[in-house]
Amino acid sequence: MSHQFNELLTRQLGNEFAASQQYIAIAAWFDGQDLPRLAKHFYRQALEERNHAMMMVQYMLDRGIKFVIPGIGEVRNDFATAEDPLVLALAQEIEVTEQIKELFAAARAENDPLGEQFMLWFLKEQVEEVASMSTLLNIARRASSLFEIETFLARESVGDAGQPGADGGAGAPEAAGGTL
Repeated sequence: MSHQFNELLTRQLGNEFAASQQYIAIAAWFDGQDLPRLAKHFYRQALEERNHAMMMVQYMLDRGIKFVIPGIGEVRNDFATAEDPLVLALAQEIEVTEQIKELFAAARAENDPLGEQFMLWFLKEQVEEVASMSTLLNIARRASSLFEIETFLARESVGDAGQPGADGGAGAPEAAGGTL
């Protein structure tokens, strides 16, 4: 078994749960600002990140990897502007992309083709995640009012928006307990 890969994967499990919690905090903030489309988008993103964590749980269970469910740190709950949570979300997705790349590299370095194959789906997913957060941030920066962002989200599909079934698409890993 790949020792470093397994340690990084357990750490990533915590990162995915932390991302889910951060997206809940962002969604609740948008909800409190009477921005229902942005809130709905981030509530769905929170579920998607939770599903990613559960995919990792299932993988480790399937491979007999010993692991613990790690705790998470504090999440940011207060923002000065509607742009602030979008900046945070994009930075978070860029950071997760680097973490997934590190996991893939560790699996490759340890000659773990199963670990490499597992991480390929997550690499592909991160391209979509960074692109969708970049789009939302760009729209927010161009909008003359917050309602233009809401209208954009009502009219356009941004990424998969954490839609149910998005994680269950072709090639997606199984999630422990099923995707929500």
